[in-house]
Amino acid sequence: MTATIPPTESSAAPQTTERHRKLAIIGSGPAGLTAALYAARANLEPIVFAGNVPLGQLMITSDVENYPGFPQGIQGPELMQLFRDQAARFGTTIIDRDVTRVDFGQRPFRLWVGDEEHSADAVIVATGASALWLGLESEERLRGRGVSACATCDGFFFRDREIAVVGGGDTALEEALFLTRFASKVTILVRRDQFRGSKIMQERAFAHPKIEVQWNKSVTEIQGEQTVEALRLTDTESGEVTTLPAQGLFVAIGYKPNTDLFVGQLELDDRGYLRVVDETGSGIDGVFVAGDVHDHRYRQAVTAAGDGCKAAIDAERWLESVGEVELATATNW
Repeated sequence: MTATIPPTESSAAPQTTERHRKLAIIGSGPAGLTAALYAARANLEPIVFAGNVPLGQLMITSDVENYPGFPQGIQGPELMQLFRDQAARFGTTIIDRDVTRVDFGQRPFRLWVGDEEHSADAVIVATGASALWLGLESEERLRGRGVSACATCDGFFFRDREIAVVGGGDTALEEALFLTRFASKVTILVRRDQFRGSKIMQERAFAHPKIEVQWNKSVTEIQGEQTVEALRLTDTESGEVTTLPAQGLFVAIGYKPNTDLFVGQLELDDRGYLRVVDETGSGIDGVFVAGDVHDHRYRQAVTAAGDGCKAAIDAERWLESVGEVELATATNW
C-alpha cells in the first residue's frame, strides 16, 4: 500500500531554486540519467546527485555491444558520458557528490549532501547495485581485460576460450551455463565443498560437458600483464597452491544494492533491494524507484534505462496530479 505523505504547513509549494527542485534524482547510471533526460524534456528542471563516483557500473565495462544503436559497439565510459551530455543538454543540473541523508517523512522531501540541505517535490531513487569483488589487486588491474562480473554483457568476447567462474550460488551456476554458449571450457571455482544454488541449477551444471567444478578453491591471484592468462588457486582445506590456465574470470559472488541510505525510509526486501509497487512506486507518494537498486533479475543497462523512463513519466504525472506542475508543461515524451 502506498503511503500518502502530507505536504509542509506552507500553503504554497516552494518555487524552483538552487536548493529546491520539482524533481531530484539520486544516482547517475543508465536509470538515473534516462530519468533525468525525460524529466528535463518535460520541463521539470531535475537535479541529479551523481555521486562521488558517477555514471554507474558501465564505467568499469570496456566494450558494450548489446546496447541498441551502436552496431560497432561502444566503450562503457563513452556511452555513459553520452547519457550525461544528453541529459545536461535539456537542462539537467548534475552534482557529482553523494547524498548522505534523506528524509521522506513529509513533502517537500529533504536530501542532504554533507551539511548542505536540498529539497524536492518528488524523488527518483536510482542508486543501483554494486558487484561484489574478490578484493585482489590483480583483479582490479585486469577488470575489463578478462575479468568481468557480467556474463550477459561480456560472454561474447570469450568465444572458444577456457574461462573460470568463481562462486557457489545460483548466480554463478547461471553465469557458467550461459558462458558455455561461447567458451570451450568453463571451470566453476567454489570455496566450499558444495554449491549453495538450487538443485535444478546444480544438476544442469553437473550434466553439461563443458563445465568442470573444482571444490574448496579460493582465487588468490589473477595472472597476466595485459589480459588474464591464468589463476592462482589456494585449496581452502589443505592450503595447496595450484595454477589454472584461463583466459577469463567471471566473478559471481553476488551484488550489493546501494540502499544503505534508505534504511528506515523505504521498504527493503530480504536481499536488501528496494521493493516497488505499480512498476516504479516506492510505497511513498512522490518517491519513485528505477534500475538495479530494485532489479536483481535482469541487471542490464537497457532495462535500467527503461526503468528510468518509466519513473520519470510516473513522477511527472504524479506531480501534475497533486498540482505541483501543469499538464501543459510536459513536452512530447
